[in-house]
Amino acid sequence: MSDVYAEPTTGAAPAGPATLARYTTLRLGGPAGRLETAGNAEEIVQKVREAEARDEPILVLAGGSNVVIGDQGFPGTVVLLRSRGFQVVAEDDDTVTVRVEAGETWDDLVATTVERGWSGLECLSGVPGSAGATPIQNVGAYGQEVAETITAVQAYDRTHREVVRIAAADCGFAYRGSVFKYSDRWVVLSVDFRLARSPLSGPVRYAELARALGVEVGDRVPLSDARATVLRLRAGKGMVLDADDPDTRSVGSFFTNPVLDREAYELLRERAADLGEPPSWPGAGDVVKVSAAWLIDKAGFGKGHLGPEGVAISTKHTLALTNRSGTAHTAALVALARQIRDGVHDRFGVTLHPEPVLINCTI
Repeated sequence: MSDVYAEPTTGAAPAGPATLARYTTLRLGGPAGRLETAGNAEEIVQKVREAEARDEPILVLAGGSNVVIGDQGFPGTVVLLRSRGFQVVAEDDDTVTVRVEAGETWDDLVATTVERGWSGLECLSGVPGSAGATPIQNVGAYGQEVAETITAVQAYDRTHREVVRIAAADCGFAYRGSVFKYSDRWVVLSVDFRLARSPLSGPVRYAELARALGVEVGDRVPLSDARATVLRLRAGKGMVLDADDPDTRSVGSFFTNPVLDREAYELLRERAADLGEPPSWPGAGDVVKVSAAWLIDKAGFGKGHLGPEGVAISTKHTLALTNRSGTAHTAALVALARQIRDGVHDRFGVTLHPEPVLINCTI
């Protein structure tokens, strides 16, 4: 595991030591009222308590890969999580449970689990950001979600001013969500993952990944093959951070796939009758998840669609909104997001919702 934090390198960092744009993958965001760095769980709690004693608003920021910060920045204290490392806290013949510090770079962790023959995170290769952010968003990709392997989250409870261990069953995991998302109560300190001791991946669930691997859905493949293929697929969509690729100056998917009840889905099908069947996936309770990328594209917002100040839809992935110019303001990105949201609603009657956390801005 690397114990040195590398700031995002996508684009030139803006001037000003407390400018939050330098700490986000979008390279957007205004100044912080106060900027603090915490290198371990104890320091994280200390910095939060000190800010509370000053009666200041608090923003906890790690990799900055799933946050959009407004041009006015954040008026209170921003605590940068720079805790690193992991330890094995339980193991048996079949599984190993690792406790990962919140600031640990996620892809470094995934790479290490693959190298050690621990199965369960391999399809989440290349996801930017930190380990502590994964339960907040219930990060998922290519058929895996962290909710499947998380056993507990250690967090600072700001309401009761104590460090607690929250079992996975109490985390409220849902599609791209949890009890931690949109809540100021919890500050994630570390996460426990239970992984299988196996040189093979879990069953491949995602059809695109199965095709790329040359296997059938449900087959297992060597962990290294799964990781390499996921990294290649993500890179082809601009979803692996690359300083030379302005398409990666983003937060990944900006909108979640809408989840519709049966009536809303049938109305969508009627409005999209001239375009063919909308790509969709059945969900529990007679709901249907629909491809946001398809809706955006068919509403007239294709790859490379330009907005103000050089913000644009990625040339590689319709769901990613990018700060291609590297000199845009958050207001320009928000304006593009609103245009897309309103255009999709006008065309299909479906409302798209942002996936990243919005700080001092809104669409």
